[in-house]
Amino acid sequence: MGLFGDLRILYHMALRRVRGQSHAERMNNFYRGQAADYDDFRRRLLRGREDLWQKMLELAPYENTVWLDMGGGTGSNLHFFGDTLDKLQKVYVVDLAGSLLQVADRRITDSGWKNVQTAEADATVFLPGEGNADAVTFSYSLTMIPDWFAAVDHAWNTLKPGGQIGIVDFYVSRKYPAEGHVKHSWMKRNFWPAWFGCDNVFPSPDHVPYLFRKFKPVFFEERLTRIPWFPNPFFRMPYYLFIGRK
Repeated sequence: MGLFGDLRILYHMALRRVRGQSHAERMNNFYRGQAADYDDFRRRLLRGREDLWQKMLELAPYENTVWLDMGGGTGSNLHFFGDTLDKLQKVYVVDLAGSLLQVADRRITDSGWKNVQTAEADATVFLPGEGNADAVTFSYSLTMIPDWFAAVDHAWNTLKPGGQIGIVDFYVSRKYPAEGHVKHSWMKRNFWPAWFGCDNVFPSPDHVPYLFRKFKPVFFEERLTRIPWFPNPFFRMPYYLFIGRK
């Protein structure tokens, strides 16, 4: 993508005002001008997505199953399935940003995937044509859903018994996290939500506790990542990987 593509992304992230009355309008307004450059920049920013997919595929068989990728955007996560993708009954890439789904549709057509479908829909209400799903993933999308509690609850309701939810996203810890979980500094807990909040991205201290309460945890890791072009390499953003079972 290069310097100019990065600058275009950074302009949209840091300077351009996000407009729109509804969440869908704001999402489309935010992504419309950066959809073409989205994948390359996010590949360096949004760490752990491939790790999440690999771990989920290790933990359960997914032959002839239904998978919902909520907030799937351009469909770049589809490549993480590898050969397993052809064995799935159906994969839905669900997003409110039509500009990103246009990129996903081109990717699906170019790759010749017959069992993949995009859906411009809200993650708190979308239902697959098959009725229930075997897996639901949120890849850096839960922090962008205003009513993320509803999104998690809806995922639980949509999953079949024994189905898996997989989430990778930014977060900050609670001031007093559960025993065995990472405790972040005051700076991390206050700076990152304020910085990301300018783009309507809200790293929450409540994601992890709520997921542990709602699902049976089968895999969980807390990590740190650098932000591209951020001046201080030692000031890194926390993110987590969570896999739970209904």
